Amino acid sequence: MAKARARTTGLRLRLYIAGQAPNSVRAVANVRAICDEHFASGHELEIVDLFKHPERGLADSIIVTPTLLKLAPLPAQRVIGSLSDTTQLLMALSAK
Repeated sequence: MAKARARTTGLRLRLYIAGQAPNSVRAVANVRAICDEHFASGHELEIVDLFKHPERGLADSIIVTPTLLKLAPLPAQRVIGSLSDTTQLLMALSAK
């Protein structure tokens, strides 16, 4: 489990991955790039590896990886996949 870009305000995300699987590696790179470009003024990204912390996935009902949860601001959103569709991801992250 790793935290990146810990800031006090703005966007809060949790990305569930499965170790170093290709889709997981791509998802991490994609979400970091999008956050750095579009939400640089304030975001928090928590990365949870289900191989190391399977109980965390159970708590959030994660059945597929990679899965990105937008925790704040509300409403909560869930995006599944490698997060390579920037337009879809930005729509989910900007949803109010």
